[in-house]
Amino acid sequence: MVEIPSIDSWLVDVRKHVLESAPDMLPILDVYAGEAQFGRRYIAADLARLPERATVLEVGAGSLLLSCQLVREGFEVTALEPVEGGFSHFERLRELVLETAETLGCVPCLLNQRAEELSIIDSFDYAFSINAMEHVSDVEGVIANIVASLRTTANYHFTCPNYLFPYEPHFNMPTLFSKTVTEKVFGEKIYNSSVVTDPSGVWKSLNWINVPQIKKIVNHLPGLSVNFNRMFLVSTMERVRSDVGFASRRSMWVRLVIDVLISLRLHYLAGFLPASLQPIIDCTLTRSEH
Repeated sequence: MVEIPSIDSWLVDVRKHVLESAPDMLPILDVYAGEAQFGRRYIAADLARLPERATVLEVGAGSLLLSCQLVREGFEVTALEPVEGGFSHFERLRELVLETAETLGCVPCLLNQRAEELSIIDSFDYAFSINAMEHVSDVEGVIANIVASLRTTANYHFTCPNYLFPYEPHFNMPTLFSKTVTEKVFGEKIYNSSVVTDPSGVWKSLNWINVPQIKKIVNHLPGLSVNFNRMFLVSTMERVRSDVGFASRRSMWVRLVIDVLISLRLHYLAGFLPASLQPIIDCTLTRSEH
């Protein structure tokens, strides 16, 4: 059996390069390194079912840490990530990651474009995105583009917030009915936020995606089925308790509530909530043979 290159060893190599070239970027790297490790775990079961040299599309590849790791593992990876409003801090980190990847021979195919502009057809065995779908400007158009890029029976697996649940995770604050009303009430908190690198850009990018909206889109698109994993919320709550970096980006009251629920083992009940009422979407779209 061929041993899969460890993502931890890859992240060590990147960290060495960042430490030598731009030590001021280390705090940002540490955040995205943690997200890359989570992302690898998130898609682990999907990857295990893929054939050797499978073609993989990462939508919203961000720092490129995970896409490069998948190249190391032998997948043919296309990483789609534009650098635009709210996420310009990715640019310098991506340069450093790519410099490391070029040295080690694990550079993915890069698509510096928006998902709304994706025009590849029938090419990928698998696609995924992690906390990207809430930032696209046309949810239905992006889903249609990604599904069209898949081969028959392939999956698009993604997670993002569910804005039907009254909580905004980027800004750690409650929401009120709609994005417009929320901005009117919490505008000062939003635009003066210290927990977001570019508050104005991030807020502008949010599209208020939700579960009923996804179901409606699936009904409009032929040859597409959908499945929502309700147990993902349970594992996310456990991550808040075990992942210090991830927990630090949650508000104190959220951490407190989750800690109490886990202590009482009541967090398992979250898995019984309908997907529409959960704060997190874990969705798999499958392109059928028809």
